[in-house]
Amino acid sequence: MKRLQTQSVLTKLFPFLYIDPFKMVFSSIVFLLYFLPVFLLAYYFADIKYKNIVILFFSIIFYSWGAPKFIFAVLGTTFIDFHIVHWMSDSKNIYKKRLLLVLSVSMNLGLLFYFKYSNFFIENVNSLLDSISHKHIYFTRVIMPIGISFFIFETITYVVDLYKGLHKPLKNFWDYQLYIILFPKLIAGPIIRYHQLADQITDRTRNETIDNKLTGFYRFCIGLAKKVLIANFMGQQADLIFKMNYADLGTGTAWVGILCYTFQIYFDFSGYSDMAIGLGKMIGFKFPENFNNPYTSIGITDFWRRWHISLGSWMRNYLYIPLGGNRVLNNRRLYLNLSLVFLASGLWHGASWSFVVWGAYHGLFIILDRLFLIKVYAKLGRIMSILITFIIVVIGWVFFRVDKLSDAFTYLRRMFSFDFTGTLHYDIQFYTIITLALFFSFFTSIKIGQKIQDAVYFNLYDSKRHLAVLVISVALLIVSISSITASGFNPFIYFRF
Repeated sequence: MKRLQTQSVLTKLFPFLYIDPFKMVFSSIVFLLYFLPVFLLAYYFADIKYKNIVILFFSIIFYSWGAPKFIFAVLGTTFIDFHIVHWMSDSKNIYKKRLLLVLSVSMNLGLLFYFKYSNFFIENVNSLLDSISHKHIYFTRVIMPIGISFFIFETITYVVDLYKGLHKPLKNFWDYQLYIILFPKLIAGPIIRYHQLADQITDRTRNETIDNKLTGFYRFCIGLAKKVLIANFMGQQADLIFKMNYADLGTGTAWVGILCYTFQIYFDFSGYSDMAIGLGKMIGFKFPENFNNPYTSIGITDFWRRWHISLGSWMRNYLYIPLGGNRVLNNRRLYLNLSLVFLASGLWHGASWSFVVWGAYHGLFIILDRLFLIKVYAKLGRIMSILITFIIVVIGWVFFRVDKLSDAFTYLRRMFSFDFTGTLHYDIQFYTIITLALFFSFFTSIKIGQKIQDAVYFNLYDSKRHLAVLVISVALLIVSISSITASGFNPFIYFRF
């Protein structure tokens, strides 16, 4: 209660701190106007041998700002894991190597289960005890550390990649610590496999160019605008509708609510990924892409090649392939493997049956793609296939957004009730923002849109293009900061994962 009271006082005295001064995300004024400028000045003026120390120091501050108690748990567990993995790497005995691999993976999955799933487990046990009129198990609710799913998965990639011999281990513990809590990717990824980043931790001189610093800045500003100017507004509209009584919703209102959430989650998460990739480039890191216009997908299989790419890659390499992947004796085992992967993906997103159903829903359509849907899409043509896939994805987001399964099914019934009474009215700002959201979600489905995106994100820049994109980026930064200071609504959906 004391923290909440302090939070309220600080917000009243300093409204520029947005809604929660104790959480630092890239779209907060604390980060944009204080943390980031100080960090960049310290980093750019530091001698090359101290640059990693500067990043690590600011990464610890960044994480501690939102979770001061948990930083010690992160530092402690990574210290233990670093030494376990070194013993494994140095060992010549295959059985000892396997034992240490299992120990490391078990320790990390145990931490993930305890912090993320113990509340869910006890709640379900108590529901079962209720059904047989038995007394509840009393427990103290566990608070989940920020970004635990992301850094636990990266810790697992470190030990597994070393076990497979994909790369040598880091010699310096602090370099390993940097890999785990590197702040641009710490809270929401991308999830980066160890061998993709290892060499960049020890030497980034090749990537620390003026061109990378500028294009990284552009990418950051574009991501910030996506998150602040589109996702935040869509989120406000979605929240208004999802706070209503679902049973009373008209069909139009229900569809508007879930469409707003559909655009909110995409521009929120992809915008944050853009900011992470941009920040990485500004300090010499090359992070993998995490989104590739997922709403232009043809089929759910294609969607998962484009949505949260780093999670899909992790699931494929560390779960699907170890289960046997495509190299199985029959289709039953193949479909079982796919089902397990998507159930795990749903559960990774949150400790709730709604997330499990969301994962199972996507797994079902992955299997249907393999059975017959891909052939159907080929006959329907590109535009119709994109539209159908988009509708499938939108329906799935209902389970992602609504906590209780019964409420999710109520909401779905209202979407297809064809009851258009009580439709809400919207202003010009709403129509403008949702039009922008539609445009930027689908504009790469035509060739000119893809060319524009490639020119901004990937192609080499000449001086004229630098000047043009720099002006646009600065304008987006100013407008985004103005929007943050003017509004108290600045959530980040994936903060809880």
